[in-house]
Amino acid sequence: MNPKDYAIEIAKKVDKVKRKLFSIDTDTKNKLLKRAAELILERKEELQKENQKDLEKAEKKGYSKALLDRLALNEKRINGMVQVLNDVIALPDPVGEVISMWTRPNGLKVGQMRVPLGSILIVYEARPNVTIEAASLCIKSSNAVILKGGSETINSNRVLVDILKQAAREVGYPEDAIAFVDSTDRQVVNELLQLDQYIDVVIPRGGEGLIRAVAENSKIPVIKHYKGVCNLYIDDEADFDKALNIAYNAKVERPSVCNAIENLIVHKDIAEKFLPEIAYYYGKAGVEMRCDERALQILKDDPKAKNTEIKPATEEDFYEEFLDLIIAVKVVDSHDEAIDFIHKYGSSHSESIITENYTKGMKFINNVDSAAVYINASTRFTDGNEFGLGAEMGISTDKIHARGPMGLKELTIPKFIIFGNGQIRNNVGIPKEEEEININKEACERK
Repeated sequence: MNPKDYAIEIAKKVDKVKRKLFSIDTDTKNKLLKRAAELILERKEELQKENQKDLEKAEKKGYSKALLDRLALNEKRINGMVQVLNDVIALPDPVGEVISMWTRPNGLKVGQMRVPLGSILIVYEARPNVTIEAASLCIKSSNAVILKGGSETINSNRVLVDILKQAAREVGYPEDAIAFVDSTDRQVVNELLQLDQYIDVVIPRGGEGLIRAVAENSKIPVIKHYKGVCNLYIDDEADFDKALNIAYNAKVERPSVCNAIENLIVHKDIAEKFLPEIAYYYGKAGVEMRCDERALQILKDDPKAKNTEIKPATEEDFYEEFLDLIIAVKVVDSHDEAIDFIHKYGSSHSESIITENYTKGMKFINNVDSAAVYINASTRFTDGNEFGLGAEMGISTDKIHARGPMGLKELTIPKFIIFGNGQIRNNVGIPKEEEEININKEACERK
């Protein structure tokens, strides 16, 4: 079958079944997820065998050790998938939740209720455990899902999707609501992205290149974030120990993820004390510091920075998502300059201020326009699990209904529901028999 026909066949099946999902009760959805968790353990040997095929193929292609690690389904990651399913089971079902209700002067009761988005295409790379994370959230939120993983995990994903479909059959859930693109032909994705008559939303998960490619080629609305240029601002009224620990954690603990900081901003009145100290610890961790002119002047002859790789920063460095043990450093004169810097160079992902001044902290919260804004905490917490959302679909930096980590509620949208008792607008109803029916042109033209 050619890519276009293949894509249409998948999308039509999902579109046909998605309207049935709203009426499926929470208990059935939870039973599916519970059974899937059991099947992952029951079929663990098969899953690891297929995963080994993916790893061997990736090794032959010369994939990096870091990427091979992301592909691997070891004991810990398999148990992690089971835990994700159990976590999602424990979450309240958002579907059908009435989130507000009010009464109009005419007696109409107007409210909003959460409903599924409909059908969601997930395009992702590398990690096969994303298959379980994404599918479990879609199932619990009554959305149909089309899963398109990377070619490097095709064998692992086949087993995981088969497990989900088996669980669906056993509990009476429509298995066509869990679709899998069982093809490595990239043209299939391009064809799917044109099918806005069948697919409601696209969520890409992966590197900036993948996300841009999806956003630029899709006719379907895309929920995305291109990159995570996260910023940490050390205020002149910061607690010194907090500042050191947070600056270290936010860069070093896991530098290759989108919620690690890429820019360290330091107020001039604390810079001479703080920068040599953090440079000492960064040096021990192997962090390269790319510094503006003032930071360079402070660090160039300081003995605490002697074992730290320090370079002058370029303008481009402050825009860069390094995803590595590299950080750009900027010294600022004021709180306002720090905020302006973040607005210019950041990617609206996650930003944090370290300060003991309540007023400054709240000004930062109110004036920094990002998906997640912190006071006195590491940006590494921007994660669905850490926020108590269970698994996450991804982190959105768009200004739409979903912003920040996307959990169950972010996979639903409100619709208006209205309860009446015969109300009519402007009291224009069926005329009495004895009255002449006059058509008022002006009234007809009025909305």
